Amino acid sequence: MAMDGKQREKRPARVEPKPSDLTLHQLRIFWAVAHSETLTKAAKQLGLAQPSLSQQLSKLEANIGTLLFHRRSNEMELTEAGQFLLPKVEQVLRLISELEDGLAQFSGGERLTLRIAGINSVLRVLVPLAVSHMQERYPGLDFDLQESSPTEILDLLYSRRVNVGLLATNSVAQAIVGFVQVPLLEDPHVLVVPENLVLDGIADPQRELPPKQWAMLNRSIQFIFGSQQAQRVAEWYDKLLPEHRVVAKCRTFDTAIGLVAAGAGVCLAPGLTTVQQNPTATNVRLYRVKAPPRRIVALVPSQYRRTEPYQGLIETLQAVAARHTIPGLLETPPFLAIDTPIDL
Repeated sequence: MAMDGKQREKRPARVEPKPSDLTLHQLRIFWAVAHSETLTKAAKQLGLAQPSLSQQLSKLEANIGTLLFHRRSNEMELTEAGQFLLPKVEQVLRLISELEDGLAQFSGGERLTLRIAGINSVLRVLVPLAVSHMQERYPGLDFDLQESSPTEILDLLYSRRVNVGLLATNSVAQAIVGFVQVPLLEDPHVLVVPENLVLDGIADPQRELPPKQWAMLNRSIQFIFGSQQAQRVAEWYDKLLPEHRVVAKCRTFDTAIGLVAAGAGVCLAPGLTTVQQNPTATNVRLYRVKAPPRRIVALVPSQYRRTEPYQGLIETLQAVAARHTIPGLLETPPFLAIDTPIDL
């Protein structure tokens, strides 16, 4: 039987699917905020203005239809929905990164970029020679190098914004999950002193050194980047140089060593940080101490460990590190030859 017009109008209306407004940019913002202590830190990491970051985060919550964070002043705490979403977003970002890196190998001549984040001393001393060797082996390869702190390096790795991280494992307290740690170098700690402060064979510096040199030895210049590290450095000085006083605190080893070279005092530093572009330009002596060395490693996602050119880069870094020596490194003076378990 034929249907009249009114009967046809009673059919359920077709619901047009609403296109998803979720964007990869918003997911990256969500990830950064979830792994940052404050919105300010997340905005800095992403290179965004904080108002723009807040706006994108609000759009994401509006699209999903629920809050992802409890907001307390500038602090952000994941809601139950946010805790559910976070591992899903990490999977998406990981897949996107793998997709981009995989397709780059079939880009028909387009250059592949290796993105590396590392601490200053490793980027300055080990990486240049490794890059030179890699350019010979892979003419179509270029590099994006970022100098960062250890915690920033981990953030960049987890967000897949870099492919390889170069850092000292001693300087990060958190567990490093999802990455292969490839040992590169054990970097000894040294006591950096002015050139005219000769400690060779000194067993009792207070009795054996002239008064001015004894006073110089007890002026410590300390590099501070965190409360735990500061405590460990203080313990080392208290044990080995109990009469010292802190005359300066620095945020870079370059600054601390520059102060030593100018005769302001002495400092404890990893050996790699003392290597200069021009070895003859430093007016310092380097004495090995009995503290555990920094363990320099390359962190690389497990799926890249045996994939070129990442495997080639790791092998090249290992070869460069194996040949590396610290110029002018002197034997430990007897008064510093006390074994200390302090992990600097």
